[in-house]
Amino acid sequence: MRVLIHLVVLPLLVACAGDETVARYGGTGHVWRLAELNGTAYPAPATLSFPETGQIAGTGPCNSFAARMVAPYPWFDAGNLVITERACPETSAEQAYFTALARVTQSEVLDNTLILSGGGTELVFTSDG
Repeated sequence: MRVLIHLVVLPLLVACAGDETVARYGGTGHVWRLAELNGTAYPAPATLSFPETGQIAGTGPCNSFAARMVAPYPWFDAGNLVITERACPETSAEQAYFTALARVTQSEVLDNTLILSGGGTELVFTSDG
């Protein structure tokens, strides 16, 4: 009987733990568009989203990416980005974006603004809501 209780209760406890990443604290339900990188307007289209618990995804000017996201809010850790490999003229802008994503360590969501910062880097994203 005890084994049965453990088999029923343990999955419920795990499910209750839920998502503690930036996604839970305002990041989900948005397609975040990169507006600024280190105080300068970003020159090309780039996005970030939180499609599922523990996941981030987005696009740079040329390629799309995905990664695991498990750092609890307000921390941010994109981990190892999995990036497609298409060439395009905005390669330097894209490299700057992906390098910045790998460098930042904190996140803050304020209404329709997402700020990622740390390691001497700041990314400011906006969303239509």
